Amino acid sequence: MLSYQKKLPLLIVLFGFIVTSNVPASESPKFIGSFEQGGLVLGQLAEGETVSYKGKLLKINSNRQFLLGFGRNEPVSTEITIHNQSGDKNIVINVAPREYKVQKIEGVPQKTVTPSKKNLARIKQDIAIVKQARALVSDEDDFTAGFIVPAKGPITGVYGSQRYYNGVPKSPHYGIDYAAPIGTPVKAPAAGVITMVHADMFYSGGTLILDHGHGLSSTFLHLSEILVEQGQRVSSGMVIAKIGASGRATGPHLDWRMNWLDQRIDPQLVLNTLPVSQ
Repeated sequence: MLSYQKKLPLLIVLFGFIVTSNVPASESPKFIGSFEQGGLVLGQLAEGETVSYKGKLLKINSNRQFLLGFGRNEPVSTEITIHNQSGDKNIVINVAPREYKVQKIEGVPQKTVTPSKKNLARIKQDIAIVKQARALVSDEDDFTAGFIVPAKGPITGVYGSQRYYNGVPKSPHYGIDYAAPIGTPVKAPAAGVITMVHADMFYSGGTLILDHGHGLSSTFLHLSEILVEQGQRVSSGMVIAKIGASGRATGPHLDWRMNWLDQRIDPQLVLNTLPVSQ
């Protein structure tokens, strides 16, 4: 079995993310990206090949490219299967573990730390709405054009950190927090289609989900104003919302999160893997 180590794709990233359209079967698949927990990888197949991961076929675009994402606690070894007329071949993927920070946050509304039964029901409803929006796996491949930072401001929170709210341990943080005044523009980090708009979710306040294709989506939390509608197509860099302090927040900031299918991935690693080409 072949084994792809972390160093190879990271070296390729330095030369850009555009992959040639013709990949010899003997060299397939080719990868670029971050082979680590929270990472995103762009792969490319040879003509006539398909690929599956955890028993499910992955989408492939017209250039034979596909995405592969790793969650916060992804095992150090996983596999993909390449299918062609000659049969199947399993490829072992080595995933580097990460060490995550611990962040203690005081001063959040106590009702968001120990929610009431009424609010628990609301939270359950919010989760169902978000899950439905993220279930979309479209054929669009807007991610191939690359990603930009969605807001300007100091980074006050990072992916994967274990969080304590008012001294109470809670779920890890899955995004990047950009601190900025209320009303600061939020830009689409890449083109895509708006799949969810919600003015006031319990934890995340004003919330927006943007689909970039193949199961890759961005979520924007704590917004003060949303400037787009569900179903609307947006371009990279378009102002889609404004920073706020709604939901569970101690001050105005944007929490930008990314998902690939059911995996929560690190937006910073996506910026590294798929930067906008200059």
